[in-house]
Amino acid sequence: MIVSIEQSNLLEMLSDPKRREQGFRLLMKQYGDALYWHIRRIVVSHDDAEDALQETSIKIFSHIGDFKGDGKLTTWMYRIATNEALQQLRRRTSLFQSIDSLGSTLTNQLQAETSLDSNAAEVLFQKALLTLPTQQRVAFNLRYYDELSYDEISRITGKNVNTLKANYHFAVEKIKKYINTHTQ
Repeated sequence: MIVSIEQSNLLEMLSDPKRREQGFRLLMKQYGDALYWHIRRIVVSHDDAEDALQETSIKIFSHIGDFKGDGKLTTWMYRIATNEALQQLRRRTSLFQSIDSLGSTLTNQLQAETSLDSNAAEVLFQKALLTLPTQQRVAFNLRYYDELSYDEISRITGKNVNTLKANYHFAVEKIKKYINTHTQ
């Protein structure tokens, strides 16, 4: 059973040296799965997601004192997770390959990791997501899956709200086009 703890209580625990580890365990119990799936939708591979989540956890634990409390703790954590996921993608690219050109590699990885009983429509949807440029995919994932507002996404990504709205709109259009093309 996961107990939901308010941000103020978590921050209080995390700032107390005697309760810091307990607070961190509760923090990760409450938000770890959401962070994992956020990262996984960016990097696709389970192993890469685990690596990025581990780095995210380390950064959250070691920099929790830097969190000023002027926004949501989850927004701050998602920003770290997004940066770590993108860093994980950068590690996978060579000097001659951009992050955005990883689409076919990630699609192959998706097919290899997809179980045989997976819903064909979901697999098609995931393949469509992998055709998106990274910034569009991140904006789409945060809005669609995590149901965050554009203001929250802006704080996570550092991008302008209007840019995020455009990225989301173009992502939706590209996904529709991909699905229509591959279902006819």
